[in-house]
Amino acid sequence: MLKIAITKGRIEKQVCQLLQENGFDMDPIFHKDRELLIETKDGLSMIFAKANDVLTFLEHGIVDVGFVGKDTLMDSDFHDYYEMYDLNIGKCYFAVAAYPDYRTKVLKRRKRIASKYTKVAKDYFTSLQEDVEIIKLEGSVELGPVVGLSDAIVDIVETGSTLQANGLEVIEKICDISTKMIVNKVSLKFKRDEILNLMDGLKGEKEKC
Repeated sequence: MLKIAITKGRIEKQVCQLLQENGFDMDPIFHKDRELLIETKDGLSMIFAKANDVLTFLEHGIVDVGFVGKDTLMDSDFHDYYEMYDLNIGKCYFAVAAYPDYRTKVLKRRKRIASKYTKVAKDYFTSLQEDVEIIKLEGSVELGPVVGLSDAIVDIVETGSTLQANGLEVIEKICDISTKMIVNKVSLKFKRDEILNLMDGLKGEKEKC
């Protein structure tokens, strides 16, 4: 039995749809009610969790495989896994966003940057050798510049419509984000064939029985 943790929501729907299109039995998933752990006829045991919990389950060996966005991986201190495959779904990107005058504004203090993804923000500005103050916001991070809490934000951008609605714009793109298949290192040693078969299925290369 291959144990899998999938981020609930959009990633769950997209990954299961992809598996179904490539020959895996996803009927129990699509017809589930409130179950959080489901087994399929293909020998998959699947749990559905918040993104950070997917990493926790993988770290402690509860699951063999995790499906999670690159944003979660970048903002975590856990790196003891193999990043096996980029599914090229859930595409978006990290960016610095602010009011247009951010580009020319001269400050007599450290820049204040608001973000839910504080590690990503800190790593990015450190790479620029900029000493900034990082402020963590859990909700609508766009409020940072709007209410004067921060000079800019680091956030995920998909369409940019929320930024535009609040007079903000992308100042700098940091990196692309998509959904990743990650694997517990011990699991790859002992369940290599099952894991590679799952990956081939996602690629559309699963052997037809």
